[in-house]
Amino acid sequence: MVQINVSQLLKSPLGTTRKYQIAEKVNIGEETPHVQGEVTLLRTNRGILVTGKLETDVLVTCSRCLSEYRQSVVLEIEEEFFPTTDILTGKTISVPEDEPDGFVIDQNNILDLNEAIRQYALIVIPMKPLCRENCAGLCAACGMNLNVNKCNCPPVIDPQFEKIRSINIYQ
Repeated sequence: MVQINVSQLLKSPLGTTRKYQIAEKVNIGEETPHVQGEVTLLRTNRGILVTGKLETDVLVTCSRCLSEYRQSVVLEIEEEFFPTTDILTGKTISVPEDEPDGFVIDQNNILDLNEAIRQYALIVIPMKPLCRENCAGLCAACGMNLNVNKCNCPPVIDPQFEKIRSINIYQ
């Protein structure tokens, strides 16, 4: 879990920064891969801006052959976290009205990056992942993984395109 105590940073002047190395397991979907990289925390007038570049591998399914494989992804994080408790008085603070769904720093001044990392990872996973650029996919007739074996099935042609095959474009 990626949790950082930011109580001292919240007491610091605006513009103060801290750098943190991240090397933790984070729950992303149905798995918990190792995430690593560096984040910078910057004290702002409203909270703490987190920026950084993290890397991880996620388990995905190829959109052509349906094989599972590990996909490397880079997460470029930029999120502002808002305190829920005033660091000096201990009074409860509201999240800014223009950020109702923003990330928050809990009452113990712990900034939890896990949800932000999970969301950024889900965004960068390709919509149609391919195990390799030239993935042959599955045979439409028998379902054979054509990357592993060739099958003897005749090519399947969509009946809608049958007339196009008969056109001779070289007349």
